[in-house]
Amino acid sequence: MLASYRPLFEVPGARVFITGGMIARSAGAMFGVATVAMVAARRDSYALAGAVMAVGMVSLALFAPFLGRLVDRYGQRRIAIPFFLWSGFWAVMTILTSWRGWPSWLLFITFPLCGAIPNLGTMARARWSHIFAHDPRSLHTAMSFEQVMEEVTFVIGPVLAIWLSTSLFPEAGFMFAVICYTVGVLVFISARSTEPPVVPHHERPTGHAHHVPGLVPLAFIMVMTGAIFGVNEVVTLAVASEMGHPNAAGPVLALYAVGSALSGLVFGTISHGRNLLKLLLAGTAGMAVLEAPVLFAGNLWILSLLMLFAGIATAPTLITVMNLIERIVPKAQLNEGMTIVLTGLIIGVAGGSAISGVVVDHIGPRYGYVVAILAGAFAFVMALGTHSFLTKRDLAHLR
Repeated sequence: MLASYRPLFEVPGARVFITGGMIARSAGAMFGVATVAMVAARRDSYALAGAVMAVGMVSLALFAPFLGRLVDRYGQRRIAIPFFLWSGFWAVMTILTSWRGWPSWLLFITFPLCGAIPNLGTMARARWSHIFAHDPRSLHTAMSFEQVMEEVTFVIGPVLAIWLSTSLFPEAGFMFAVICYTVGVLVFISARSTEPPVVPHHERPTGHAHHVPGLVPLAFIMVMTGAIFGVNEVVTLAVASEMGHPNAAGPVLALYAVGSALSGLVFGTISHGRNLLKLLLAGTAGMAVLEAPVLFAGNLWILSLLMLFAGIATAPTLITVMNLIERIVPKAQLNEGMTIVLTGLIIGVAGGSAISGVVVDHIGPRYGYVVAILAGAFAFVMALGTHSFLTKRDLAHLR
């Protein structure tokens, strides 16, 4: 199974941007839970922690389509460097606000401004789309690999973030994430040979990517998928803390990502050529059904096992959505189109974090998982509508 992914590493220059992307996205996986751990420890409020994270994710979502369009117009390197410097400055200010005990409202300014950074995941996928423009099977494998790598980062990131924040000091996880992100971005953009060329202005579509039929419904599905992520991060940390083992939240969340990564590896090798719309229905249904048992976990051991199974449907759903986007969005708008869809994921993380934080504070930690179950159910309903919409159009090439 792993042999099918080997050709990706044989592409000249690919190992460099794969390594940089892995480091940076591991840091990206740390920011959410590191922020929750940092704010909750310093301010003693999961509602405030969830709200800060939510506002930060909304800011990231607002910046993302604009930056994706800039990347399509001017190239990855020319846009990534200046906005990376901007984001790094505000990340340092966020750390100082927490560490020095400055007013909490400052966190709602400094943390959101960190979000003005192009998405490395979409830039990596755009590189694969350029490299394998005439090789659909290899492109499918590359897209699956990218999703698996993102799941692997969620195995590494939350564990490190929570361990550092609970073992050293509250800001340690966030600080380490900033350092890793810096290294990862620098390595990624150094791989200039694999950067896709900019489509000339006169060959670009006149409209925005969100006008592409089918893109917005897929983005809404990603909102619900992101909500599940956001809920699991906040609620699992709260549940583990209630049970007296706050540092166990990282490994529990990592098992969710392990389940997703393993299923993504298998999915990438067996799903090529299958009906993407049916795969979308199966994936969203799986997210709802597999998340439900988590609500009834009696201890951390059972919770860990259930979270491992809960993640099985996640990567296949995300891989399917990104493959659909690659099929329906023009090449000149690929970064923008993928960014819009991933923006939905970010908005979902924000909403799930904020809502579940309120549920944790006012009803109880365990009941926060209900929000994730409902999000999975809504994703399936949206997939039904998307299936009907896309099937009515002449999209035989989606099979």
